[in-house]
Amino acid sequence: MHIGRSALSATLAFALAACGGGGSPPPTSGGPTPTPTPPTASCSLSEQQDFADAVLDEWYLFPSLLDNSVNRAAFNNLQDYLDARVAPARAQDRDRGFTYATSIAEENALINSGSSAGFGIRLAYDINNDRVFLLEAFENAPGFAAGMDRGTELLAIGTTSSNLTTISSLMASGGPQAVINALGPSDAGVTRVIRFAQAGGAVIEQSISKTDFSLDPISDRYGALVLDDGGKKVGYINLRTFIVSDASNQLRDAFGQFRAEGVTELIIDFRYNGGGLVSVADTFGDLMGRNRVGQVWSETVLRASKASENSTELFQNEANALQPTKIAFIGRRGTASASELVINSMIPYVAPANIALIGEDTFGKPVGQFGFDLDACDLRLRAVTFQTNNADGQGEYYSGLASVMPNTCSAADDIFTPFGDPGEASIATALDFLRGQSCTAISGGAGQTAQSVGGRELMRPARPTAAQFEIPGLF
Repeated sequence: MHIGRSALSATLAFALAACGGGGSPPPTSGGPTPTPTPPTASCSLSEQQDFADAVLDEWYLFPSLLDNSVNRAAFNNLQDYLDARVAPARAQDRDRGFTYATSIAEENALINSGSSAGFGIRLAYDINNDRVFLLEAFENAPGFAAGMDRGTELLAIGTTSSNLTTISSLMASGGPQAVINALGPSDAGVTRVIRFAQAGGAVIEQSISKTDFSLDPISDRYGALVLDDGGKKVGYINLRTFIVSDASNQLRDAFGQFRAEGVTELIIDFRYNGGGLVSVADTFGDLMGRNRVGQVWSETVLRASKASENSTELFQNEANALQPTKIAFIGRRGTASASELVINSMIPYVAPANIALIGEDTFGKPVGQFGFDLDACDLRLRAVTFQTNNADGQGEYYSGLASVMPNTCSAADDIFTPFGDPGEASIATALDFLRGQSCTAISGGAGQTAQSVGGRELMRPARPTAAQFEIPGLF
């Protein structure tokens, strides 16, 4: 059994367990191997439950919020059993789907190379009108190649052109899960005929096959840009996920570009980022930590019985690091875990008047998971095991970051305008803040079990793949 530190990624689209895992041991491994080691002779549900009980009883961050009266015989799969055991923590918004079982092989492939199978699109549905839209498309995946991109609306899905079912019919018959079922399993080779309307209005019908593709954490189109704001250079970075380990190197390249152009003000776009590897979040912090090497970036706090495993992460030297004078973070309910860690950890290091959350309140996930592996079963248990605090000891933002940010500005998510465009609603509001203009504050709210983005809710299967856990809305 192996253990590794990582922050989920909620993406969840429901509380997505936002964490990203690690390898075996994960790249961000830390802490001793938990004991006792459960049996691994076979993969019966009973033995998986033994494994889960050993992990939760020794490592779960909220031991008093475990239900120890659960009847194991009442369950026919491990995830439902886990949900029952952590139900008291969920009732207090401490574990909204953050403890879950996944595949070691799938998660390692995702972390190491961004490997996933699907159309390579991120979907959300209109809560009020039962319409389904693309929030973004990954450039090296079949959806983008077929003409789908941000703002595309799905109109109908079928296995052939002769049995297309409209989205409105699917939503009426079974809600978003009916649409998810119509899209088929996340396996390479699965083919669907999809009728869709591009943002410009053109309607296209295409037969599209799911393929294996690599998730690019920073888009080559709009992921890292230097915006000219009336002669002032503003660095814009859109990080899609923390779960792919190469995100650290891509961040270094982006900040190298910013530094070369003399950027001191940043717009950091985390609006759908459900989190991922804590190691990537740490690198992100280091790249904003010029002249802060050795100061506290974040604190990792475990349950009282594991206090000896608590740790403090310090800013490390990065050649391309900046010391930003102003930062506008774009976030929404899909922003969770490692994304929130970065935002929260920067609060002590930017003048209160010069840092803001733009968009809407974030998801509210100040906790992270270790990965516990039962190798013989290809089972990785992601269990909530630690909370992260910033240098001021602040880590209580279970209802979202709006309540702890010095400034917030409400802004819409304009899915019909490309990322990186200064005219896009959230980016425009971020630029206004950096100019010193006033804005309407975000109304904070209690943490939610579903991740929503401005009237649209990120779609998530009942049983998500490792990639769908980490990248909310991915299909």
